[in-house]
Amino acid sequence: MIDLHTHSTFSDGTDTPRELINFALSAGITTLALTDHDSIAGWEEAKQSVRGNLSLVLGAEISCLTSDGISVHMLGLLFDGANAKMAQMLSETRDSRIPRMKKMIELLNNEGIDITMEDVLNVVADGATVGRPHLADALVARGFIASRNEAFDGLLNNDSKFYVSHLAPTPEVAIAQIKEAGGVSVIAHPFASFRGATLELDAFEPLVKAGLNGIEVNHRDQTETERLQLLDIAKGMSLVITGSSDYHGAGKLNSLGENSTDPRQWELLEAMADQRRVVKQ
Repeated sequence: MIDLHTHSTFSDGTDTPRELINFALSAGITTLALTDHDSIAGWEEAKQSVRGNLSLVLGAEISCLTSDGISVHMLGLLFDGANAKMAQMLSETRDSRIPRMKKMIELLNNEGIDITMEDVLNVVADGATVGRPHLADALVARGFIASRNEAFDGLLNNDSKFYVSHLAPTPEVAIAQIKEAGGVSVIAHPFASFRGATLELDAFEPLVKAGLNGIEVNHRDQTETERLQLLDIAKGMSLVITGSSDYHGAGKLNSLGENSTDPRQWELLEAMADQRRVVKQ
């Protein structure tokens, strides 16, 4: 079973990389990608934890913004973690998250929701990339909402008046940088409409021209109709088709392996990287 999209405590997951590896082994996962938001800080612990027949794919989920302000997430897999330009892009994207968080807190405060930056930082693991799920956790801790899912269905949805975008590369820039660093790019949940505005059909052509390798077709936040549309796009543009859990531990309902990637599609995707970087025992 191949799961190419998961998160640890180094972004907004609730499992450490070691715990994530343990759960993956228990769930029968054979190939697992660690893709924390704009961060590769969990790579080393994950590499040290690999054992048995598990293959570890190192990557990151890169926050992007289109020129017209649509939020896009790009999975970068199998890239060289020592690439300086890649490290700089990830660092700049992470750094922009703090002022964004402060602005969202300000907007919530203006509506009488008494939450502070300290409340948010209290639920962020050391070294983790700060994101909306942490704000959701702080709101849960203060009793304003019951769960992360409730937050993303309402207060923190992309279309909410409390949503604030942050400095981020365009998808084309992220794809080009992933490629320069020797990796492969897969656009994550591009038609997850419940999250807010999504890409239009004509947006894929420039991404393919930039070097996009695949589309995450099977994801719980995409309807069957949306999956079929993406399947047609992937086949029509000769892109790799992936399925993933987007696992966050206890933070979301997603279960490891609930959507997976066909081994033949994974073989195609891995072959597109400039060298083999899968980690095994």
